[in-house]
Amino acid sequence: MTTTSRFEILNTPISGLHLIRRRPLGDRRGYLERLFCAEELRGLIPGRGIAQVNHSFTNRRGTVRGMHFQYPPHTETKFVSCLRGAVFDVAVDLRRGSTTFLRWHAAILSADNHQTILIPEGCAHGFQTLTDDCELLYLHTAAYQPSAEGGLNPRDPRLGIHWPEVLTEVSSRDTAHPLLTEAFGGLEV
Repeated sequence: MTTTSRFEILNTPISGLHLIRRRPLGDRRGYLERLFCAEELRGLIPGRGIAQVNHSFTNRRGTVRGMHFQYPPHTETKFVSCLRGAVFDVAVDLRRGSTTFLRWHAAILSADNHQTILIPEGCAHGFQTLTDDCELLYLHTAAYQPSAEGGLNPRDPRLGIHWPEVLTEVSSRDTAHPLLTEAFGGLEV
């Protein structure tokens, strides 16, 4: 565990995947919270900057979005924070040669727990909403490239993701991703 002034950085079983606890400063009026600081978090994305910021809203509990990634050379690191509601946020390691190849790790992100998950290059990302009306903020180290888009089927038995709730809604785009086969050798990152 590394501690900086506004962030506590926790390791996970997947190399490069971190949970970042933000430390709001508050009083009886409310609080101020730093969501990102290039100076304090530069060691997590050496040589990279934030290239794109996205915001998502999902209105129904149980909805799954994902599992998304970008193929090289457009791989990206993502910082994902929940600003309203709560989600079960999942990353799957797709890095060829990784000791945790095809393993997944999840964290609960919520407006109340002030946590961000840092998903490294070469990992797929998705989430399931645990409440209605969830809003997520994503910081990306690379801009979205439609030609580099990839995805895993969130119901893929080879991944074995233990979604905490019944999957009430998954887009046709996400369910159309094929199931993994032995031929999938991973991403060269």
